[in-house]
Amino acid sequence: MQPDSQALPLIRRIAGKETTLFFASPIAYLFLATFAAITLFIFFWGEAFFARNIADVRPLFEWMPVLLIFLASTLTMRLWSEERRTGTLEHVLTQPAPLWHFVIGKFAGCLTLLATALLITLPLPITVALIGDLDWGPVWAGYLATLLLGAAYLSIGLFVSARSDNQIVSLISATALCGVFYLLGNEAITDFFGTRTGEWLRLLGSGSRFDSITRGVIDLRDLYYYFSIIAVFLTLNTYVLEKERWATTETTPHHKSWRIVTALLLGNALGANLWLGQIQALRVDVTEGDQYSISEATERYLNQLREPLLLRGYFSSKTHPLLAPLVPQLRDLMREYEIAGHDKVRVEFVDPLKEPELEQEANQKYGIQPIPFQIADRYQSAIVSSYFNILVQYGDEHQVLGFRDLIEIQTRSETDLEVRLRNPEHDLTRAIKKVLNAYQASGNLFDTVKGELTFNAYVSADVTLPEELVVFKKTVKSVIEDMQAQADGRLSANFIDPNADGGKVARQIAEDYGFQAMAANLFSEHHFYFYLTLANAEQVVQIPLDDMSEDSFRRNLEAGIKRFASGFTKTVAMVAPAGNPAYARYGMEGPQFSELENFLGAELNVQQEDLDDGHVSGEADILLLLSPTDLNEKQLFAVDQFLMQGGTVIAATSPFSATLTPRTLTVQKHHSGLSDWLAHHGLSLQDKLVLDPQNSAFPLPVTRNVGGFQLQELRMLDYPYFIDLRGEGLNQDHPITADLPQLTLAWASPVVVDQEKQKLRTITELLRSSEQSWLSAATDVMPRIDNSGQTHYQPEGETGSQLLGVISAGRFDSYFAGKPSPLLKKEESSNEESIEDDDVAASGVIEHSPQSARIILFASNDFLNDQMIHLAGSSSRSEYLNSLQLVANSIDWSLEDASLLSIRTRGHFNRTLPPLEHGEQLFWEYLNYALAAIALGIVALLQRQRHKARQREYLRLLVD
Repeated sequence: MQPDSQALPLIRRIAGKETTLFFASPIAYLFLATFAAITLFIFFWGEAFFARNIADVRPLFEWMPVLLIFLASTLTMRLWSEERRTGTLEHVLTQPAPLWHFVIGKFAGCLTLLATALLITLPLPITVALIGDLDWGPVWAGYLATLLLGAAYLSIGLFVSARSDNQIVSLISATALCGVFYLLGNEAITDFFGTRTGEWLRLLGSGSRFDSITRGVIDLRDLYYYFSIIAVFLTLNTYVLEKERWATTETTPHHKSWRIVTALLLGNALGANLWLGQIQALRVDVTEGDQYSISEATERYLNQLREPLLLRGYFSSKTHPLLAPLVPQLRDLMREYEIAGHDKVRVEFVDPLKEPELEQEANQKYGIQPIPFQIADRYQSAIVSSYFNILVQYGDEHQVLGFRDLIEIQTRSETDLEVRLRNPEHDLTRAIKKVLNAYQASGNLFDTVKGELTFNAYVSADVTLPEELVVFKKTVKSVIEDMQAQADGRLSANFIDPNADGGKVARQIAEDYGFQAMAANLFSEHHFYFYLTLANAEQVVQIPLDDMSEDSFRRNLEAGIKRFASGFTKTVAMVAPAGNPAYARYGMEGPQFSELENFLGAELNVQQEDLDDGHVSGEADILLLLSPTDLNEKQLFAVDQFLMQGGTVIAATSPFSATLTPRTLTVQKHHSGLSDWLAHHGLSLQDKLVLDPQNSAFPLPVTRNVGGFQLQELRMLDYPYFIDLRGEGLNQDHPITADLPQLTLAWASPVVVDQEKQKLRTITELLRSSEQSWLSAATDVMPRIDNSGQTHYQPEGETGSQLLGVISAGRFDSYFAGKPSPLLKKEESSNEESIEDDDVAASGVIEHSPQSARIILFASNDFLNDQMIHLAGSSSRSEYLNSLQLVANSIDWSLEDASLLSIRTRGHFNRTLPPLEHGEQLFWEYLNYALAAIALGIVALLQRQRHKARQREYLRLLVD
């Protein structure tokens, strides 16, 4: 017997011999060429990489589990069968070296060829990285998974080859056995079983483990699974060959020892798989941003728990085939919440159809109802009502997530759907945040306030106040006394007459807050003060006066206190246009923003705001202006004074607005009523549209006549009015846009910043078009289609990057400073006596803002409306969320609540490809074919050089 120190050199010589034999015949080159050709064909044609429009290489690995079955079986079919057929196996069996050296050597030779094949495909992810923003983590994980899966199949092929002297029999048998391992976890098998059985089968299947790694999560359980398959079949291979050495069929101690050792190895491999299946923490997330791991934001919320949090998954054993594979992913994620939450998080999984009492509780208490799905069993298709819900409960508060809240669907064709979890951590953490906030809000309002608050009422003496305000002053004092009783010493109150001490306080509040004296009406000579503020050591919040009722003041005061508290859901006041007559002719309602409202409503209170009374609700934390239209002076005053109170105004506006109907696409001039107000604050919008060669496609429905049948399809047209912002076009240093992979801005206009007016403020650029963009004043925006069905746009005039989104933050001077309040102006009547004193409480003008005020401007009326969201989604064949995420990020940043901002953009379908011309797509495709051929030539050249070196060494030995 050879000593163990010689095992590695012997294995290396055997592997080298097998590799040399491979490359000495056309088999190796045929294998490599076939592998490269099939993978490239699947990538560019089978999975339609460019039409898929996602910057990843998942299509490269999509068919690997099936492809490797045939390639590994072909590669190994001759290794032992040929030895047995030619009689050289007896020579191997009579060698003094242990047989496992030969088994490992042949296995290493095959693995070398497989690794070489994978290296030939490496130019593919490199070119994708050059085209778009590629996350390399899943790429390396995919190559690792392919190598492990291929190694497992090779070990199976070697074992089968050792059992037969016929190569064809070995090929068929190895293919069948590898196919069994693949099919065990495949939907074709698991769909016939319940969820629990299906999960066990997926744990046994080689393909399902492969998918887990290629998404970017390297789990020790998956790695050990492949290593155990390799170890098992290499052990069986060695055992089969060892039996060939035995001179007798009678059982001897040597035979018994071999059988025991082999059985122990097989048993340990299986047992370790079952044991590791219970461990959740031994995994590494290699994706950029750790999108499959619990984030710090989630951990912060879990650390706030003071009571037990219940996460209960309602999953039926029979559900839709596309949803079934998502259940184990959700189970794993929920268990990670349990681990991160320690003893404060309890996770349960329930099949309501098997537990009637829990089903009744789910239906009646939580409103969870089963959804009818069409599924297939062994014999027929059937409609089955099944559950796919998660309950999040904290105290007496709860939230329910259904499949519509958790999944994202990408359509490749009418019959080919891809269903995945959209962003499960964000959805779960958002639900936890909501129940946590609701639970905290149900207690004492001051329990979550940090530090002490001071209520300052800058109110004139009763003799100078109108009678209504004298009564209201008493109401204010009464409510404040009630609040002080609840605050337990954390709220102090001061009533200050600004006119006292020679008007010293009046001058101070005018300087600090811009508070000016009020008047009962436009022509009144009596002036007074009635301003209410709430402050701590860091900020001051003005309490608005909607009317002079106790309920209104109490509501606004509580809303002000919540701004200093943590754990309360913030409120967004949304101003959106009414219906457009241009749409009414087609039975349409005009631009709607329900997608944005629903998206924001999952985390915030969104309320439609009416500015006609000249006020913004006191409950509003953010004012959101969506395509504002013809704002009158009162409405503009409401916007202005909200900003002067230190608020944030987010505006999506432009001098142009698009009307897209089933028959026409037009752009017309749009009057927002904001232009002069924005210009006063140093922000102007040019009366031109930006066109950019870096653009998103316009999906145009086209009807074709095929064999007498009318078929409708979407044709993606180059459309420079859909500006595609990514990379340098999105400010990578600001939280709003840093994690946003791409944004489509439709029919946008350039923003011009007046640097002179912005001297005292901070300007932050968020969005910019590419350097090749140009401007046009033309309103004919219909796609220009030539005879070949393509669009061609040429730059007109000067080209250059245009500013399309900006933040202006700091102290602003009111647009109405030095002017009478619009709330005091008479309407149509010229009768001066008709002016009442009803508006006295809101008739003052705050002339400047504190430093906390912000304007966030996006230069497009249309990029957030439902129609544009659906257009962007149809071009990417998935739900388009990037523009909605932009607004949500802006709100979170403005409210200094970035807890969910870091995980909001971790969804799967975010990394889109930049727009490419058809010629560019062909270039990148043919380049990869050429690179594969060059790589194959380099392999052949290296082998030739290696062969010549071996010949020279052989000749040298002969001479010596």
